[in-house]
Amino acid sequence: MLAEPPLGLLLGASLFLDFDGTLVELAPTPNAIQVDRTLTNLLERLGERMGGRLAIVTGRAVKDVRSFLHPVRLAVAGSHGLEHAADGCDPADVERPKGLDEVLAELRLLQAAHPGVLVEEKPLGVALHYRQARHAEEVCRSAAERAAQATGLEVQPGKLVFELKLAGTDKGRALYRFMEQPPFAGTRPVFLGDDLTDEHGFTAARALGGAGVLVGDERETAALYRLADVSSVKRWLVEAAEALA
Repeated sequence: MLAEPPLGLLLGASLFLDFDGTLVELAPTPNAIQVDRTLTNLLERLGERMGGRLAIVTGRAVKDVRSFLHPVRLAVAGSHGLEHAADGCDPADVERPKGLDEVLAELRLLQAAHPGVLVEEKPLGVALHYRQARHAEEVCRSAAERAAQATGLEVQPGKLVFELKLAGTDKGRALYRFMEQPPFAGTRPVFLGDDLTDEHGFTAARALGGAGVLVGDERETAALYRLADVSSVKRWLVEAAEALA
């Protein structure tokens, strides 16, 4: 059984946070999440006390996350590491994957045929959600795998979702990239996340002398610590921020 992370874990560390399911509760649709001022105030305070060594690492697009967290200024790795933006900077342009528009057209036919299935278009990929159509899991899995075979994209399973993204990118690689740059370089990374996509981040954090913190139920994981849910994450971050004062 994994213990809760100690409050001193962030001393001399860099903090990397997943977004959905870690900082905000999962919602029926991606745009239905709720972000309140309490969270943005907390992130501002944490960023200041950590000397800017705070970043969001997410499957969402950078622009999407920043719109939800406005006016907070943070470094963000989006699209599972394909997009990388330092604090105050826009991400560099990345070529849109070939065949993505054809994949979107096919998946939207599936969406029309299976009420509750949701196709989420991303700048550099697509997510096929079945949160509201759990009976369609295998249909969605098969469709994602066929699309991957046809385009060379990679299927990334998540919580009630299959994502199609460019191969060779993940949250662990995003963390390595941040850790090569100031103000993160030379510190110990701490990565919080809830999903299977976050395991790459946990593994990278551990390899760099830091630790992963799993959010949610116990499971096989590379994380060293665990917090029960989003509310527990916010409570721990508040207390950890106080320990940095």
